[in-house]
Amino acid sequence: MSNLMFYKQPVPLNKATHKDKKIRSQNRTFEFSARTNSVILAGVEFSEASKEYPIVFAEAGKNIVPVAMLGLRNGENLFVDESGLWDAHYIPAFVRRYPFVLADTPESDQRVVCIDEAYEGFTDRDGEPLFDGEEPSPLLKQALDFLEQYQKQYVRTESFVKRLRDNELLMALNAKVDVLNGQQFGLTGLLAVDERKLVELSDSKAIELFRTGELSWIYFHLTSLGCMGRIIERMAARHGGEKAKQ
Repeated sequence: MSNLMFYKQPVPLNKATHKDKKIRSQNRTFEFSARTNSVILAGVEFSEASKEYPIVFAEAGKNIVPVAMLGLRNGENLFVDESGLWDAHYIPAFVRRYPFVLADTPESDQRVVCIDEAYEGFTDRDGEPLFDGEEPSPLLKQALDFLEQYQKQYVRTESFVKRLRDNELLMALNAKVDVLNGQQFGLTGLLAVDERKLVELSDSKAIELFRTGELSWIYFHLTSLGCMGRIIERMAARHGGEKAKQ
């Protein structure tokens, strides 16, 4: 899974190149994420995300990351409606940070702030400016603060996943779900915490998870798997409605 999955033209933010650019935030839609069936989550998001999305773990290259499932089929986000609006109370931070992102640079270990120039709300005309003279505008300062906090939580989440791997707490989540007209979708390549191994942890390791607050993340994750039924219902409602229109 790419950290830039729905960024079509990400470029480094530059106060010379982008000094007159504006961001139109009113009437914002989420069309840019309509073809994304999962997004990375930070552990701190689990409590709210678990109420609406199944939270699972997926391989991203050599890494394993927690993700919120947004759909069962490739290229389909069941939480973006026909108007491009997000149909859920909680919107993952991965989505909310768009059109800004911190990107790795091949030349160094530092990250640079980028913006997606393909974003429809990135304009020369109406909207809130990115820069106020030589300084970032209030909108840009807010975006930069958000990116900084997101990165800190992402690093913390990486440590959490490492702890899960070191303690061999992750197991394959292989299942088939029935959706419409006998259609089945296989859930493969996904991981979940093995609750049996969790309760068998030594007291010292269990206390470590408790002290870091990560034990609650694990149970939010396990509870969230009950949302799989809601995903199936969303898919049935969407495609059942499409079939009825034909």
